[in-house]
Amino acid sequence: ELLEKARLEKKITTLESERQAFVRSKSSSRYKLDEILKSVEKNSDLAERIGKDLENFKSRVQLNEDGSYKNPIQLDGVQGGDIKFIGKHLNHIAETARTQGLFEKIGSLYGFEVLVKSETTEKEGLDLVQNRFYVRGEGEYLYHYNHGNLAADPRLASQNFINALGTIEPTLEKFQKENEKLSKDIPILREVVEGTWRKEPELAALRSELTDLD
Repeated sequence: ELLEKARLEKKITTLESERQAFVRSKSSSRYKLDEILKSVEKNSDLAERIGKDLENFKSRVQLNEDGSYKNPIQLDGVQGGDIKFIGKHLNHIAETARTQGLFEKIGSLYGFEVLVKSETTEKEGLDLVQNRFYVRGEGEYLYHYNHGNLAADPRLASQNFINALGTIEPTLEKFQKENEKLSKDIPILREVVEGTWRKEPELAALRSELTDLD
């Protein structure tokens, strides 16, 4: 009877450990599911806004004979569309702008705002200012090229924003693919979260048996 009692107690301890592991797994899965659902919702919102920008861009963009995008960029306070002059003016803004961390509109391209933002970093006790450039449409998403840094060459600098607009479609695809990947885990996690531990009746029976044996 003592050997039988020890056997039952060992089996009960094993099942209780299994149940604790199941509860921990369920709690972890619930947290992971919540995080995934938040990410999917956020990505869906971004994809909707970026999709609107892509639609606007495609309806407005003009093409050169070789199929590349025309670059009718307009800068505030700059007359004419001389690309080299525009590039020089952009480099001047890159050197002198101080926006205090805010986005400042400096022009437009195909109905999208051309923006600059000053970012301050500290190095060896000195405050260094880095100006980064973006474009923004109705979707309120910020698109950039080369991490928002301008090329020193004026012609290349003036191309920064049309290149940034060229990232709209890949950006949309990135969020869509991310959602597809995340969504694959949702049914599995839901199954764990909504599941019940199937060995509860067995544990109850063993406890009852141990009580009778005592």
